[in-house]
Amino acid sequence: MRRFQASGPGPACSSLDELGPGACARICDHAGARPLRPRLADLGLVPGTSLEFLRRAPFGGPVEIELRGYRLVLRCSEAAAICVQPTKQ
Repeated sequence: MRRFQASGPGPACSSLDELGPGACARICDHAGARPLRPRLADLGLVPGTSLEFLRRAPFGGPVEIELRGYRLVLRCSEAAAICVQPTKQ
């Protein structure tokens, strides 16, 4: 399990690809995603955004999340570069 340093007090952040179906989280940062940052921001994946992990395709396929009123499918490599902090919801 990958852990990232959280900004401020509270639990450490983990990567988006480590969440399970039905889990809710808030985006902390885009770790190691320098070339992807502008594209992820255009899609609404900015720090502080809340999201819900909906499902994962079998055999390491893409993951589906819901944020800002729409659903988005990301490659596992893209999801692994997004740091999230699980929330209770």
